[in-house]
Amino acid sequence: MLAEIFGLDGIVVLIVVVAVLFGGTQIPKLARSLGSARSEFKKGLAEVQDPSPQAEATTPERLGSQA
Repeated sequence: MLAEIFGLDGIVVLIVVVAVLFGGTQIPKLARSLGSARSEFKKGLAEVQDPSPQAEATTPERLGSQA
């Protein structure tokens, strides 16, 4: 998808610019932080889509139906 927008030449230029701006030592830190942010985002989505049973039992709708 990114190649369709920028083309192969644009991606190569983008990689070179990022390498120059951040330097060789900062790129692994940046990639690590992006990876952890992505995993936290996915974890949050999973919690929203599939809430825990404990959270379901404490919602007002569930409490009203149990009484």
